[in-house]
Amino acid sequence: MSSSDTVTPRPRAVSPESAGAGTPQVRDRAIGTILAELRHLTAEQVERIVAVQRERGVRFGEAAVSLGLVSADDVMHALAEQFHYPYAAEERRQRSAELVALTQPFSAQSESFRAIRSQLMMRMQTEEPAGARALAVISPDSGDGKSFFVGNLAVTLAQLGGRTLVVDADLRGPRQHEIFGVPNQSGLSLVLSGRVEENVIHPVDGVPGLFVLPVGAPPPNPLELLERPAFGLLLRELTNKFNHVIVDTPAAVYGADATVIAARCGSALMLARKDRSRLEGLQTLAASLAGTSTRVAGVIFNEF
Repeated sequence: MSSSDTVTPRPRAVSPESAGAGTPQVRDRAIGTILAELRHLTAEQVERIVAVQRERGVRFGEAAVSLGLVSADDVMHALAEQFHYPYAAEERRQRSAELVALTQPFSAQSESFRAIRSQLMMRMQTEEPAGARALAVISPDSGDGKSFFVGNLAVTLAQLGGRTLVVDADLRGPRQHEIFGVPNQSGLSLVLSGRVEENVIHPVDGVPGLFVLPVGAPPPNPLELLERPAFGLLLRELTNKFNHVIVDTPAAVYGADATVIAARCGSALMLARKDRSRLEGLQTLAASLAGTSTRVAGVIFNEF
């Protein structure tokens, strides 16, 4: 490889000011104020709600719902804003059905993602005291649910505060731009080829602190791009700028991409799917990581 082929990536990431660096801005607003703004309640309507609230000894939101002036979903939205907890509106729930951690935050699936998040956080804090590493999510075959898992894990990490980045490194069949509804005109492929001249990291609407680096145009040489030093340098830069970096990967059945990505990240989470993944596929994938610096953070059994 000639020296001109080795590219030091310079992604134009969103600036801290425009990206909402750090934790979300604190909003010490009463739920009544939030609901009044959300549903454009008049002063007379607010007085009616307060009267019912005092008469029945209930909360403002409950009184407003009983009068039919707001919905239960409106109250949940207001509570989420008070507690800085992303909660998708009805329109977003229809657009982002796969993001159950955002659209169905109180479902059994969401609780499972939060439980996995807690285990990962404890392991990372114990085993990675020197600093953050990127985490690659890998699996033997397509249809195992990697992209679904990556998206929802990222949402739950963002709900903790700080900054979380999803890197779509599946240069063969990218999906994260579809899951999160972000532009995909340019992305990782152009960064690794040294040709990007614009912002490629996009904030996720409705989830403060969550960002996506999509693939952009799928390249004809995905493995060669990932094996260049530029990819490792890019990940190092991103882990310095974000609290969590979660990386989506191609299925191992398509080649060595997943192994290369996991080695560059330093940590990997293996995913198997109920009634689909075969033991020999998982064994082959695990064996491909042997002898590398990759630390396997765990194995997830996807029952959905």
